Amino acid sequence: MQNSDAMALSAALLATAGGLTQRIHEGVVARGFEGLRPAHGFAFARLAPDGATVTDLAAHLGMTKQAASQLVEELVRKGFAERRPHPVDARARLIVLTERGWDCTRAAEEAAAEAVRAWADVIGEGEVRALHGLLARVAPNGPVRPAW
Repeated sequence: MQNSDAMALSAALLATAGGLTQRIHEGVVARGFEGLRPAHGFAFARLAPDGATVTDLAAHLGMTKQAASQLVEELVRKGFAERRPHPVDARARLIVLTERGWDCTRAAEEAAAEAVRAWADVIGEGEVRALHGLLARVAPNGPVRPAW
């Protein structure tokens, strides 16, 4: 692949990711979840399975622990997350989504589905599935983080 072709592919992937992030964010806001930024959604993605410590979240998002602490404080203050005692490490706190956080996560999933359906309208359902398969081979385990 020529350098210019690689740059064109890079630009297309970045534009697609940016557009998808924006569509999901707009869908979340349209479903009544105000006061969030796309960076919050990337934090939700890490918190959703089983919670995380601030240190885990910082590593996932590629930010300092201080910045992750501020992000967590915002999520707690807005009612999307809460701090709990860590089940294994008495020195750490586990950050978990509240019911409101889970509702917002489900809203993001709905918005993502709408955005991907729009892709299927352009390139077809089979091509969307193929794209997913190819991208999963290139980047199987993330992490999914915002482009600061």
